Amino acid sequence: MNSPILQLLVLAGIAIFLVLRLRSVLGTREGFEKPPAPAPNDDRRRSARDFEVIEGGPDHDIIDHVAEDSDAAMALAAMKRIEPHFSVSEFLSGARGAYEMILMGFERGNIEDLRPFLADDVYQTFAEVVEQREQQGLTIEAEFIGVRELTLADATFDEGSRLAEISVRYVGELTSVVKDATGEVIEGSPTAVKRQKDVWTYARNMGSDDPNWQLVATDE
Repeated sequence: MNSPILQLLVLAGIAIFLVLRLRSVLGTREGFEKPPAPAPNDDRRRSARDFEVIEGGPDHDIIDHVAEDSDAAMALAAMKRIEPHFSVSEFLSGARGAYEMILMGFERGNIEDLRPFLADDVYQTFAEVVEQREQQGLTIEAEFIGVRELTLADATFDEGSRLAEISVRYVGELTSVVKDATGEVIEGSPTAVKRQKDVWTYARNMGSDDPNWQLVATDE
Protein backbone atom coordinates (compact mmCIF):
# COMPACT_ATOMS: atom_id res chain seq x y z
CA MET A 1 0.00 0.00 0.00
CA ASN A 2 1.53 3.27 -1.06
CA SER A 3 1.83 6.29 1.14
CA PRO A 4 -0.98 8.51 -0.33
CA ILE A 5 -3.58 5.73 0.11
CA LEU A 6 -2.46 5.17 3.68
CA GLN A 7 -2.80 8.87 4.47
CA LEU A 8 -6.37 8.90 3.07
CA LEU A 9 -7.38 5.94 5.21
CA VAL A 10 -5.98 7.58 8.32
CA LEU A 11 -7.85 10.84 7.58
CA ALA A 12 -11.08 8.92 6.92
CA GLY A 13 -10.75 7.11 10.23
CA ILE A 14 -10.22 10.39 12.06
CA ALA A 15 -13.30 11.89 10.40
CA ILE A 16 -15.51 8.91 11.38
CA PHE A 17 -14.25 9.15 14.97
CA LEU A 18 -15.05 12.87 15.15
CA VAL A 19 -18.60 12.33 13.79
CA LEU A 20 -19.32 9.59 16.35
CA ARG A 21 -17.89 11.76 19.12
CA LEU A 22 -20.10 14.71 18.20
CA ARG A 23 -23.22 12.51 18.10
CA SER A 24 -22.52 11.23 21.60
CA VAL A 25 -22.11 14.77 22.97
CA LEU A 26 -24.86 16.69 21.13
CA GLY A 27 -27.38 13.92 20.57
CA THR A 28 -29.70 13.59 17.60
CA ARG A 29 -32.84 15.55 16.59
CA GLU A 30 -35.38 12.93 17.61
CA GLY A 31 -38.70 13.20 19.52
CA PHE A 32 -40.90 16.37 19.93
CA GLU A 33 -39.26 19.69 19.22
CA LYS A 34 -41.20 22.99 19.40
CA PRO A 35 -41.42 24.44 15.92
CA PRO A 36 -40.22 27.99 15.44
CA ALA A 37 -42.90 30.59 16.19
CA PRO A 38 -44.46 31.95 13.01
CA ALA A 39 -44.08 35.64 12.30
CA PRO A 40 -47.17 37.63 13.39
CA ASN A 41 -49.55 38.15 10.53
CA ASP A 42 -51.59 41.25 9.78
CA ASP A 43 -54.71 39.94 11.59
CA ARG A 44 -52.82 39.44 14.84
CA ARG A 45 -51.23 42.85 14.62
CA ARG A 46 -54.67 44.32 14.02
CA SER A 47 -56.07 42.52 17.14
CA ALA A 48 -53.26 43.93 19.26
CA ARG A 49 -54.15 47.43 18.14
CA ASP A 50 -57.80 46.78 19.13
CA PHE A 51 -56.72 46.30 22.77
CA GLU A 52 -54.72 49.49 23.03
CA VAL A 53 -55.81 51.87 25.82
CA ILE A 54 -58.18 54.51 24.52
CA GLU A 55 -57.79 57.96 26.05
CA GLY A 56 -60.84 59.82 27.29
CA GLY A 57 -62.55 56.83 28.91
CA PRO A 58 -64.72 56.93 32.06
CA ASP A 59 -63.31 58.89 35.00
CA HIS A 60 -63.04 56.29 37.75
CA ASP A 61 -62.46 59.04 40.30
CA ILE A 62 -66.14 59.83 39.66
CA ILE A 63 -67.79 56.51 38.77
CA ASP A 64 -66.18 54.73 41.71
CA HIS A 65 -68.45 56.86 43.94
CA VAL A 66 -71.63 57.57 41.93
CA ALA A 67 -73.45 55.96 39.01
CA GLU A 68 -71.88 56.84 35.67
CA ASP A 69 -75.00 58.34 34.06
CA SER A 70 -76.36 60.05 37.19
CA ASP A 71 -76.89 63.78 37.70
CA ALA A 72 -74.30 63.63 40.47
CA ALA A 73 -71.68 62.26 38.04
CA MET A 74 -72.38 65.08 35.58
CA ALA A 75 -72.10 67.64 38.39
CA LEU A 76 -68.75 66.24 39.51
CA ALA A 77 -67.49 66.25 35.93
CA ALA A 78 -68.50 69.90 35.62
CA MET A 79 -66.54 70.70 38.79
CA LYS A 80 -63.48 69.06 37.27
CA ARG A 81 -63.79 71.11 34.12
CA ILE A 82 -63.44 74.23 36.27
CA GLU A 83 -60.71 72.73 38.46
CA PRO A 84 -58.98 69.85 36.64
CA HIS A 85 -56.93 69.00 39.74
CA PHE A 86 -60.07 68.43 41.84
CA SER A 87 -60.25 64.84 43.12
CA VAL A 88 -63.46 63.28 44.44
CA SER A 89 -61.49 60.65 46.37
CA GLU A 90 -59.35 63.30 48.03
CA PHE A 91 -62.45 65.33 48.87
CA LEU A 92 -64.03 62.32 50.60
CA SER A 93 -60.81 61.70 52.51
CA GLY A 94 -60.94 65.31 53.73
CA ALA A 95 -64.64 64.94 54.53
CA ARG A 96 -63.82 62.02 56.80
CA GLY A 97 -61.44 64.18 58.86
CA ALA A 98 -63.85 67.12 58.81
CA TYR A 99 -66.61 64.95 60.26
CA GLU A 100 -64.56 64.02 63.31
CA MET A 101 -63.28 67.56 63.81
CA ILE A 102 -66.69 69.26 63.52
CA LEU A 103 -68.68 66.60 65.37
CA MET A 104 -66.28 66.51 68.33
CA GLY A 105 -66.02 70.30 68.42
CA PHE A 106 -69.80 70.51 68.63
CA GLU A 107 -70.14 67.73 71.22
CA ARG A 108 -67.54 69.37 73.46
CA GLY A 109 -68.78 72.91 72.88
CA ASN A 110 -65.59 74.14 71.21
CA ILE A 111 -67.09 75.60 68.06
CA GLU A 112 -65.25 78.90 67.75
CA ASP A 113 -62.34 77.18 66.03
CA LEU A 114 -64.78 75.62 63.57
CA ARG A 115 -66.09 78.93 62.27
CA PRO A 116 -64.07 78.91 58.97
CA PHE A 117 -65.53 75.49 58.13
CA LEU A 118 -69.19 76.28 58.85
CA ALA A 119 -71.67 78.36 56.90
CA ASP A 120 -73.08 81.24 58.95
CA ASP A 121 -76.48 79.63 59.57
CA VAL A 122 -74.93 76.29 60.57
CA TYR A 123 -72.53 78.03 62.92
CA GLN A 124 -75.40 79.99 64.46
CA THR A 125 -77.43 76.81 65.03
CA PHE A 126 -74.49 75.06 66.66
CA ALA A 127 -73.76 78.08 68.84
CA GLU A 128 -77.36 78.24 70.07
CA VAL A 129 -77.33 74.57 71.10
CA VAL A 130 -74.02 74.99 72.93
CA GLU A 131 -75.35 78.07 74.72
CA GLN A 132 -78.48 76.21 75.85
CA ARG A 133 -76.33 73.46 77.33
CA GLU A 134 -74.27 75.98 79.26
CA GLN A 135 -77.38 77.66 80.61
CA GLN A 136 -78.63 74.30 81.85
CA GLY A 137 -75.25 73.46 83.37
CA LEU A 138 -74.79 70.47 81.11
CA THR A 139 -71.46 69.21 79.84
CA ILE A 140 -70.70 66.46 77.34
CA GLU A 141 -67.71 64.16 77.46
CA ALA A 142 -67.32 62.44 74.11
CA GLU A 143 -64.73 60.25 72.44
CA PHE A 144 -64.67 59.59 68.72
CA ILE A 145 -64.28 55.91 67.77
CA GLY A 146 -64.28 56.23 64.00
CA VAL A 147 -66.26 56.44 60.76
CA ARG A 148 -67.85 53.08 60.06
CA GLU A 149 -69.28 54.07 56.67
CA LEU A 150 -68.80 57.02 54.32
CA THR A 151 -70.46 57.41 50.93
CA LEU A 152 -71.10 60.23 48.49
CA ALA A 153 -74.86 60.79 48.65
CA ASP A 154 -75.33 63.54 46.04
CA ALA A 155 -73.62 66.34 44.15
CA THR A 156 -74.88 69.45 42.37
CA PHE A 157 -73.19 72.22 40.43
CA ASP A 158 -74.48 75.63 39.34
CA GLU A 159 -72.73 76.62 36.11
CA GLY A 160 -73.62 80.28 36.55
CA SER A 161 -72.36 80.85 40.08
CA ARG A 162 -69.90 77.91 40.00
CA LEU A 163 -71.33 76.84 43.36
CA ALA A 164 -70.59 73.17 44.03
CA GLU A 165 -72.41 71.17 46.69
CA ILE A 166 -71.53 67.63 47.72
CA SER A 167 -73.53 65.62 50.25
CA VAL A 168 -71.80 62.90 52.25
CA ARG A 169 -73.54 60.15 54.20
CA TYR A 170 -71.77 59.13 57.41
CA VAL A 171 -72.17 56.38 59.93
CA GLY A 172 -69.97 57.35 62.86
CA GLU A 173 -69.24 55.68 66.16
CA LEU A 174 -68.52 57.49 69.42
CA THR A 175 -69.04 57.37 73.15
CA SER A 176 -70.91 60.25 74.78
CA VAL A 177 -71.77 61.09 78.38
CA VAL A 178 -73.96 64.01 79.45
CA LYS A 179 -73.36 65.34 82.96
CA ASP A 180 -75.28 67.91 84.95
CA ALA A 181 -73.84 70.80 86.97
CA THR A 182 -73.00 68.46 89.86
CA GLY A 183 -71.08 66.10 87.60
CA GLU A 184 -73.70 63.38 87.75
CA VAL A 185 -74.21 61.34 84.58
CA ILE A 186 -77.74 61.87 83.30
CA GLU A 187 -77.38 60.33 79.88
CA GLY A 188 -75.03 57.98 78.03
CA SER A 189 -72.17 55.77 79.11
CA PRO A 190 -68.40 56.08 78.78
CA THR A 191 -68.22 52.46 77.60
CA ALA A 192 -71.30 52.22 75.37
CA VAL A 193 -70.51 52.92 71.71
CA LYS A 194 -73.20 54.99 70.04
CA ARG A 195 -73.71 54.77 66.28
CA GLN A 196 -74.68 58.06 64.68
CA LYS A 197 -75.98 58.58 61.13
CA ASP A 198 -75.63 61.94 59.41
CA VAL A 199 -75.86 63.43 55.95
CA TRP A 200 -73.75 66.56 55.68
CA THR A 201 -73.60 68.89 52.70
CA TYR A 202 -70.46 70.85 51.89
CA ALA A 203 -70.27 73.79 49.48
CA ARG A 204 -67.59 75.77 47.68
CA ASN A 205 -67.26 78.07 44.69
CA MET A 206 -65.09 76.18 42.22
CA GLY A 207 -62.24 78.22 40.80
CA SER A 208 -62.02 80.48 43.85
CA ASP A 209 -58.76 81.12 45.70
CA ASP A 210 -60.24 79.77 48.95
CA PRO A 211 -59.67 75.99 49.00
CA ASN A 212 -61.93 75.38 52.03
CA TRP A 213 -65.29 73.65 51.73
CA GLN A 214 -67.92 74.77 54.23
CA LEU A 215 -70.57 72.70 55.94
CA VAL A 216 -73.83 74.25 54.76
CA ALA A 217 -76.45 71.71 55.87
CA THR A 218 -76.86 68.78 58.26
CA ASP A 219 -79.45 66.04 58.14
CA GLU A 220 -79.99 62.45 59.21
